[in-house]
Amino acid sequence: QVQLVESGGGLVQAGGSLRLSCTASGRTLSIYAMGWFRQAPGKERELVAALSWSGGRPHYADSVKGRFTISRDNAKNTLYLQMDSLKPEDTAVYYCALGPPRLGDSVYYHSNEYVSWGQGTQVTVSS
Repeated sequence: QVQLVESGGGLVQAGGSLRLSCTASGRTLSIYAMGWFRQAPGKERELVAALSWSGGRPHYADSVKGRFTISRDNAKNTLYLQMDSLKPEDTAVYYCALGPPRLGDSVYYHSNEYVSWGQGTQVTVSS
């Protein structure tokens, strides 16, 4: 079993920053493709950012490109999502997800391509 745990969410004002972290037990994250998703009330879960297993092919949703950065610290076995210039529309529960290991160097865009999920962390951005 894989346990993914997100942390770092909270309440910030528009224009502020947060850094989300995702740690895992039972797996070494450096060999897996990874993703960050979010889900706002009444909306479908959507991809925010994704990373290939090598870390060389990041992908960002158009709505966050230029503001968010996905990264991985192999020494700490931790995935991060740095969120800058936050907007009220970024308010959602954010989830990290574990994808396929060592399969080419692809990023994955759909939730059904991921095999493990964290419990989520709430991000709220006030006007």
